[in-house]
Amino acid sequence: MSKIILGIDVGGSTTKIVGLLDETCIGMLQVRATDQITSMYGAMGNFLSKHGYGPDDLSRICLTGVGASFIDEQVFGIETIKVNEFSAIGLGALELSNLSQALVVSMGTGTAFVKATKSKVTHIGGSGIGGGTITGLAAQMLGKCDVDAILALAEKGRLDNIDLSVSDIMCKEVESLPANLTAANFGKVKSTASDSDIALGIINMVFETIGMLAVFAVKNDSIKDVILTGTLATFPQAKTVFSKFSELTCQNFIIPENAVFATALGACLDKIFDQ
Repeated sequence: MSKIILGIDVGGSTTKIVGLLDETCIGMLQVRATDQITSMYGAMGNFLSKHGYGPDDLSRICLTGVGASFIDEQVFGIETIKVNEFSAIGLGALELSNLSQALVVSMGTGTAFVKATKSKVTHIGGSGIGGGTITGLAAQMLGKCDVDAILALAEKGRLDNIDLSVSDIMCKEVESLPANLTAANFGKVKSTASDSDIALGIINMVFETIGMLAVFAVKNDSIKDVILTGTLATFPQAKTVFSKFSELTCQNFIIPENAVFATALGACLDKIFDQ
């Protein structure tokens, strides 16, 4: 009888789980992680109970993410392996997007960039710009560090009260510089700017920075598809910002369904592809 493979991405702030049975996904779960080990065990129990399974139904547990380094034992006495996080990021993103190669941008607390094919994943760099930047700046500038509160504020924000655009500094449009292109993030903060404007400005600055880094990463490469994964990919502003990058550059920015679970899914697939 077939048993389940669990892929668990133990992150700095959240734990994500994906379950595969005969290489078919049976479920996905995300929980907040105040403590990585406690969070992982609690998330596993929650996942198995929710889908009507127990530890005996598991054949393998595939751990990845920064929190995986804290776990040295076999979990519940089940074969437990650790998967390179960059391999998991690349393989999971390709599977979710049904692509054979792409640049994968994993947007979590920070941001990682990997070039991925089905047979090889290469980590090409990273940035400290990410979700941690958003919550950190929002805590200092707005007195809020809860993501839901920040997003609720940003929903009502206006960038023209925060960012300096090309139209603000040029009287004539240049073909490669559309009038609505950002010339300077937070370069035109009005005295009347609201907390909502600032919240949106922070999120927009992070996404625009990540987008340009992605463009530079494949500027001289044949890869044209950029897959965006991680928690930030679920922010409503992500679709708006990265759609503009698709329009302005040669790259095709993609946010797949279940993008937040790409790394957990990839942890399962890494072992499958090795067999």
